[in-house]
Amino acid sequence: MAADEDISLLVIVVDVNPIWWGQQILKESQFTLSKCMDAVMVMGNSHLVMNRNNRLAIIASHSQESRFLYPGKHWKVGSFAESSDMSSAESTFSGSKDGKYELLAIVNDIITEEIKDLMAKTEVRAQLTETLLAGSLAKALCYIYKMNKELEDGRELKSRILVIKAAEDSAAQYMNFMNVIFAAQKQASDITGGLYLKIPQMLPLSQYLLWVFLPDPEQRSQLVLPPPVHVDYRAACFCHRNLIEIGYVCSVCLSIFCNFSPICTTCETAFRIALPPVLKTKKKKPKLPTLNYLTS
Repeated sequence: MAADEDISLLVIVVDVNPIWWGQQILKESQFTLSKCMDAVMVMGNSHLVMNRNNRLAIIASHSQESRFLYPGKHWKVGSFAESSDMSSAESTFSGSKDGKYELLAIVNDIITEEIKDLMAKTEVRAQLTETLLAGSLAKALCYIYKMNKELEDGRELKSRILVIKAAEDSAAQYMNFMNVIFAAQKQASDITGGLYLKIPQMLPLSQYLLWVFLPDPEQRSQLVLPPPVHVDYRAACFCHRNLIEIGYVCSVCLSIFCNFSPICTTCETAFRIALPPVLKTKKKKPKLPTLNYLTS
């Protein structure tokens, strides 16, 4: 089948943790979560209009749950709503207005309703500050696998995952994150040929998304993109964050330490210390008195 019949799936994982966005607002008050979601919707709409076979999924990564913003509870892949009647979807959402393409208008309304519902149910707790990024990535991989199984014979699914993260890295999610990576049988963006970019300014986020991340890997080779960041593949120890070449690796969670520890600080696994074998000294047999024979 022709390549234009292949499906290009873009899954966007957005960090919507209100605690981290509250800290971001203190640093740069002009950029808020609302403006970030506007840029994400521009990115998603642009991906959908690039080709009629393009598909989109958006996952909100929160401190309490990971939720699909699109497709949401009012949408099924290949249909307008859970109900087979198109009028029910149009009655739920405003549909086309101000000259908007009807599909994009419904997508934007679904995302807006889902993010409002998620934030309305948020309970800010001091002990829950980490973003559930590993769970969101696992959902993204499961959705890609589901879409791949539902493909017709002869069609190919080209999938990508774009992560927009505001929170800091969490060592507590290391095991879950590594399990997700191993499930995909690939490592992070540098090894998979993807792109990692730290946005220098947050206000023009939509321009960075359209310039850098909207083109697929085949088209990026023809564009002038920001130079890739050099990746030092030396491992960083979990105890001091120092780059090391020789260290100790936990056999359970693959955490790396520069010094030996009998208990892994990441997964709390206790190790058996392999001591060198002790050579038992043989007891010397007492010498028996000898009898000398004298001959004449």
